[in-house]
Amino acid sequence: MMTKIQETTLGINLPALQNNLSFLKSKIKPSTKFMAVVKAYAYGSDAEQLALFLEKLQVDYFAVAYTDEGIALRKAGVTKPILVLHPLPIHFPELIAYKLEPSLYNKYVFDAFLIASEKEKEYPVHLKFNTGLNRLGFSAEDISTLENHLINNENIKVASVFSHLGASEDLTEKAFTLQQITSFKEITNRLLSLLNYKPLLHILNTSGILNYADIAQFDMVRSGIGLYGFGNDARFKEDFKPVVALKSVISQIHSITPNQSIGYNKGHIAKTTMKTATIPLGHADGIGRHYGKGKGFLTVHGKKCPIIGNVCMDMLMIDVTNVACKEGDEVVVFGENPTASEFAATAGTISYEILTAISQRIRRKVVY
Repeated sequence: MMTKIQETTLGINLPALQNNLSFLKSKIKPSTKFMAVVKAYAYGSDAEQLALFLEKLQVDYFAVAYTDEGIALRKAGVTKPILVLHPLPIHFPELIAYKLEPSLYNKYVFDAFLIASEKEKEYPVHLKFNTGLNRLGFSAEDISTLENHLINNENIKVASVFSHLGASEDLTEKAFTLQQITSFKEITNRLLSLLNYKPLLHILNTSGILNYADIAQFDMVRSGIGLYGFGNDARFKEDFKPVVALKSVISQIHSITPNQSIGYNKGHIAKTTMKTATIPLGHADGIGRHYGKGKGFLTVHGKKCPIIGNVCMDMLMIDVTNVACKEGDEVVVFGENPTASEFAATAGTISYEILTAISQRIRRKVVY
């Protein structure tokens, strides 16, 4: 439980994180490895703190998007293997220096890493294949090109082969997901026949774990959003616990008379007498303008208070006409109620976006 706050604060609940990890692990075999995805500041929270905590809970691998994120984890003391999902060749010297493991997803990146790793011995790399998301990844036709570089190459060793599901949370797209899984099996069967060792295979993300663990958990699974408390499915709402809660305080209360305007560009014109509260939180903090003009709401003493007018860079205004409140009172943006997913939905977006948008200037407070 986070104590009463006095400034805009993102609370990070480690027991909730442990709960989510345990629930996800309950869906897979004890022998299946678990990769914790901590990219984008661990989905807007605190990647270093969460990774160190997860390392104590015996996750097997970490994944980040970019090399700098992996370096930050190493500097914080993380020792488990770290997969860099989207490395760029310019960072390969640093990647190797910090013993990070690259995802190689096309010939350009693959060839660049062969040059960068010329002095290495069996450096672990991960081969990503495109099975339908059409974002990053080799195609099945690239295997023949890879064959010449993988056989008898002492500089690199394939630690894993993986792909990424594009619609695993949408059961109306089950046929598409099953086709991705089938394509992955065909690709890996062909690739493994060329190697004299067996790398780890993985394709399941959070929703994949929840919906397809019976047929496609392979050697390892990956989870990002699930660790932070979201299963992308109402069936699992009670099983996951939100890890972060964003709260703020009331800076000032105004009494507004009819026809007075509120905020930039007269974003709201009062039709009747009303009371507003100004909150030290704005679009520079991740609460975009699309939450303004009555779409989004904050919660004060358990009551929903619409965001009125245009969201400013460093503050926003809410309607507290029907709420007994004072300056300094706590305001809830999201947490357990509403969840980040529910808050995001008011502006037509998703939990991933609001979580990762939370500015680094907002104070983080870890709850153990």
